[in-house]
Amino acid sequence: MAFRDFPKDEPGIQLLQRSLSRGRLGHAYLFTGHSLDGLEAVARTLAKVLNCRQPVKDNGTAVDCCDQCVACRKIDHDNHADVFWVRPESRSRQIQIGQLVPRENSPPRVLLDFVNLKPTESQFKVGIIVAADRMNEQAANAFLKTLEEPPAQSVLILLTTDPTRLLETILSRCLRLSFGETGPAQLAAADLEWLNAFASLAAGSQKTLFGRYRLLDLLLRRLAGARQQIESLLKSRSLLEKYPDADQELRDQWEEELKAAIEAEYRRQRADTLALVQRWLREVWLHTLFAQSALPDGSAAPGRQELLGLPQVAGTAQVARRLTPPEAAENLELIEELQRWLHSNVQEALALEVTLLKLHL
Repeated sequence: MAFRDFPKDEPGIQLLQRSLSRGRLGHAYLFTGHSLDGLEAVARTLAKVLNCRQPVKDNGTAVDCCDQCVACRKIDHDNHADVFWVRPESRSRQIQIGQLVPRENSPPRVLLDFVNLKPTESQFKVGIIVAADRMNEQAANAFLKTLEEPPAQSVLILLTTDPTRLLETILSRCLRLSFGETGPAQLAAADLEWLNAFASLAAGSQKTLFGRYRLLDLLLRRLAGARQQIESLLKSRSLLEKYPDADQELRDQWEEELKAAIEAEYRRQRADTLALVQRWLREVWLHTLFAQSALPDGSAAPGRQELLGLPQVAGTAQVARRLTPPEAAENLELIEELQRWLHSNVQEALALEVTLLKLHL
């Protein structure tokens, strides 16, 4: 993916390319936005621009990548020698000091060692910290020292959906760019396709028991697919794959961390899926409110389209016509309650089943 593949009206991309064109590359960036996946895409693209062998140039300076050369392909496959990724990997789903600074039982290569070495294949070393708000206190303080005296020919990129959890001293030393925050979070094509299927099925099921269990099956199949993808991706990135000859004690530690990372990422994606359902139910609720506030001639009240964030999802109006505003509002409370249940030791399938049976559809 190159910068040209992002939305042309994305202010963050425009600012980034403008600074590149003027030769004002920062040593540390903080990318914020709705989605870590989206932020990773921007960070990966910037890493490609800085390392591309055939870049698109403006004023003699690279402002975009070719997305086809050997360097770009290596970065896409996470095996470029001058690009280093740090992600939460511990059992507590935090970024710990051992991932940044060499310690006992640290991985063979850590971030601060990496950025202090000279580039081997390109002009810049690029270190990317995913979910930087999950650095624990020790890690954050160790990283702050590097931000105060950044190594030459290095660029550090922090990604977060919650910048308020970062130390103020870290925030003040990074150039902050926001992506995808000018309006409601946009849905990925796959998410929109699944939500349309869910909403259409809900619109047709009404209160039949069979219809509710079809909804449950659709939700469970999505979650099972998500877990499968997470396991495959995190295993491929695991230190177990990179260092098969490591000591057994170290491998056992990495195995435990991998299991914890898989579970933590699955829970995050499960919460995102339920938030997607809740977002649709919010649209249903807004439809019920607008139905009561329609003008005498039957037309919609002013401002309706400005409030609705998912007008393209099938079945929304059909479900809304069957509900009162209090019933629609109760649906939102049920999903919130479900999210709380799932943070406890409740059985997942049972919690999902009970909630779907209670929904007003």
